[in-house]
This record gives sequence, C-alpha cells and structure tokens, in this order.
Amino acid sequence: MSDTLATELRGPVHLAVDLGASSGRVIAGGVRDGKVQLAEIWRFENQPIRMQQDLLWNHLGLWQNITHGLRLAADQFDATSAAQIASVGVDTWGVDFGLLDEHDQLISPVRCYRDPRNQGMMDTAMQRVSREEIFAETGLQFMEINTLYQLLAAKQAGDVGFRNATSFLMMADLFHWMLSGERTVEATNASTTQLLSPVTRTWSEKLLGEFGLPSAWFPPPTPAGTQIGVVQESVAEATGLRDVPVVAPATHDTASAVLSVPASGFAPARPDWCYISSGTWSLMGVELPEPKITPLCAELNFTNEGGVQGSTRLLKNIGGLWIFQQIRAALQRRGSAPSWAEMVQQAAGAPAFSLLINPDDASLLAPTDMIDEIVALASRTGQPAPSDNGVLFRAALEGLALRYRLTLESLERLTQSSISTIHIVGGGSLNELLCQMTADACNRRVVAGPVEATAIGNVVMQMIGTGQLSSIEEARALVQASFPTKTYTPQNTQAWDAPADRFAKL
Repeated sequence: MSDTLATELRGPVHLAVDLGASSGRVIAGGVRDGKVQLAEIWRFENQPIRMQQDLLWNHLGLWQNITHGLRLAADQFDATSAAQIASVGVDTWGVDFGLLDEHDQLISPVRCYRDPRNQGMMDTAMQRVSREEIFAETGLQFMEINTLYQLLAAKQAGDVGFRNATSFLMMADLFHWMLSGERTVEATNASTTQLLSPVTRTWSEKLLGEFGLPSAWFPPPTPAGTQIGVVQESVAEATGLRDVPVVAPATHDTASAVLSVPASGFAPARPDWCYISSGTWSLMGVELPEPKITPLCAELNFTNEGGVQGSTRLLKNIGGLWIFQQIRAALQRRGSAPSWAEMVQQAAGAPAFSLLINPDDASLLAPTDMIDEIVALASRTGQPAPSDNGVLFRAALEGLALRYRLTLESLERLTQSSISTIHIVGGGSLNELLCQMTADACNRRVVAGPVEATAIGNVVMQMIGTGQLSSIEEARALVQASFPTKTYTPQNTQAWDAPADRFAKL
C-alpha cells in the first residue's frame, strides 16, 4: 500500500473504516493508472473488555480512533491536493448491535457476541418457535451468537437498553449514525441477525411477534451503495471533513470481502468457485442469485446471508484463526511471545495429524485459556495431549483445512455444482502453510489474495454508490487488475483422507 497516496492520485478518494473483531483501520482508496490504490491512514486495536461477568465492546474508544483517522485523512487530502475525499463508509463484523432511545441517545453497553449471557438462549428460543420454523423464516445458520439470541438474552435480563429502546442499529449502522445522525440498518449486516427473510429481504413479522421484539425498531434494510447522509456538523468540526457523503458499503465485512474476490462473473446459479474470507473467523461459501431454503441446507446448518445487489452468500461460519490467535495469547500470558512467523514455522515442522481439533467445538468459542481447553478437549476425545507448541500450532491449522474439506463437499451438494477453485481472501491468505493445507485437504486449486479484501470491497462499493463504477463485474475486473494473488496446487492429497474420516467423527 502507498504512503504517498495524496501525491499519487487524481480524482475521488473514498475512506473505508474497516472494523474487525481484533483491529480497526481507516484506509483511503482511489484509482491511479487503472488500478485501485490503498493507503492505511490509521490502525488501532479492538479488544472486548471484561467487566464483571460481561464482555463489552469499547465503542467509545473505537469512535475516538475513527475520528482521529478521519482527521488524518482530511489533513492529507486537503484543498491543495489533486485528490479529494468523495465519501466515507464503515464495515464491521456481524450480529452485534447498539440501541438508541427516543432522545437519540445510545443506551446500555454494546455487548460482544462472545458475552456469556447469550449461553443457552438458542435453546430457549426453540422452546417457543421450532428450529424448522426459524430456518424457514430466515435461512440462517444456527449459532448462539446470532442477534436474535442476544436480543432474547437482553429481554430476559431486563436490560435497561432493551426496555427503553426505540431503534436498533447494527455495529456499522451505529457508527454511520455517529457520522451522519441518520438511523439506518444496512441489508447485508441485517441478514446476519436471524430476523430477516432472505426471500423477501424484509424483517420477519412472525419472529418479531413471537419473540416480543418491537417491529418499530427495524426500518426497511438499506441497500449497499446507498448514500445515507453527509458528515454532520459535530463530526466536521472534529475531523475537518465537510459535506462529505456517508455511503453505506456492504457493511458486513464478509460481504465486502466477497465483493473483492478476483473472480469472473457475479452470482452464477451453478458456481465453479467458492471463497474463504479468512481471519478470526473463516466464512466459506458461494455467491448465488437466490437463497437455498431447503431441508438439506437446514440439515447441513448453512446460512443464507445477503450479498450486494440482491445476491445471496450461501456459506458456513467456521471458527477461523481464532484458535491460532488465542494459543498465542495463552503463551504470552505464560511469558512466551512467539511471532506469527515462528508459529507457522514450528507448525510446519511438527508431526502431521497428531492432534485433530474441530475449530467449531463449542468449548473453544471463548475459553479462559485456549491451551488448557485444547488439552481438555484432547482428553475428552481420546487423543494424546499435545507434546509441544508446534503440535498445538499445526493442529489449529490442520483443523481448519479439514473443516474446509467437509464444507466444500457440502457446498457442492447444496448447489449441485463442481467447484474447481477456492479463493482465500483476507489476512489468512498470507498464511502460506494454511493455504497449501487447504489445497491439499480439498484437492482443489487455491488462489490466495487480496489480503485487504474487506477494505477493497468497502472502497469499490462506495465507488459504485457514487457512480464512479457501474457494476459488480466492473469492480471485480478492477480488483483483478490491481492486486496480486498466489496460486497453490494440491500436493499429496491422499495423506488427508484418513485424517478427514477421523475428523468427521469428532
């Protein structure tokens, strides 16, 4: 990425506020010589805060960092620059939300999806509405972190925010409200709530009524690419951005990442490629023109999330690099701090398949100590305890590759198609060992990159929203021309067959 973007670009610049579950960035993007150019303006950490038994997001700290990054951008692209800021938009992770009251005030803490009070709420919900009915209404994968169960937890706890709310905003919508003063709920993130119909793309009145959730909280979803307002005066004074449009990208980070997949075409009925948006979570799926609300989809627990311009992202949420990250965090607490590169190197040198870990095991969602939990999991599943750190590191990566293999088989069944290429985008595309493991385990060609997929998707959706680009196909062609990729071909695939059978039994 360029650090001298202001001197290199001519024309519109779009500011992508890209918030992930572990870090956030303000990134400037524009076009030069027919290629998208990005510059990281400001980077900051994002860690949930433990307060008593609650796990909360530091939304005020995030807002402080966002406005600081926007101020830096305004300083760089000032009136003397040949490139001018044309829009700003925010993307975040899914499912989490804030609540506003009638006085336009944010009420109650903003909770993290890993908050322990959500535990058991999915079972509670199904005592009122059956699993089959919920799936028929929403087509969504059942996960205890889903917004529906978080709202039920708030209701059951007598949460003051729940009692006094007049508006519901997903995380990106919350920051768009802070930027513009406008209350909207963008469509791709709305689709992660398990309250939205993927067929009508409207809120499920049945589920809102059954669970006592006020329909007035939920405005019609706003399509990605919509200008929802302009930077309000208080933000203009703090940042120096004046009369800058606030344009909603695909606010769910995976929807933005999928938009930047360097593939040909858009939402084919019989896809020959799939994607893995690889980071703390891995989201593996295909892009389709219509949702798959079928018994097989329900049986396989896949999700139909909204994509850009009415498309459907049929996918599976997978635990991702969370385990790998939390092993490192546990080692840091023990006084050891290996680098990511050292962890990958030790994983490469460890014996293969000596410990199999399902990245979606419920015990690994939010353990106090990941290493202790893995040791306990090994004991429960009749496997030997990890002999050294390299075994831990390798098991975290092999478990992901094996999970991808099973998910690929399910995707082909669901779509009745033959998938020949797996596109890995996001930070995980830099992990060469994991990319090769994925090619080997799945026996498919893997194309890795771009790394900054979410920010790229955010920027190009703003370009579409402001008329700089005309279509998704044009955006993808621009991405292909702008960012390098690396291809991995399958090697020694038979070695993965027996471990895959063992893994499936976990």
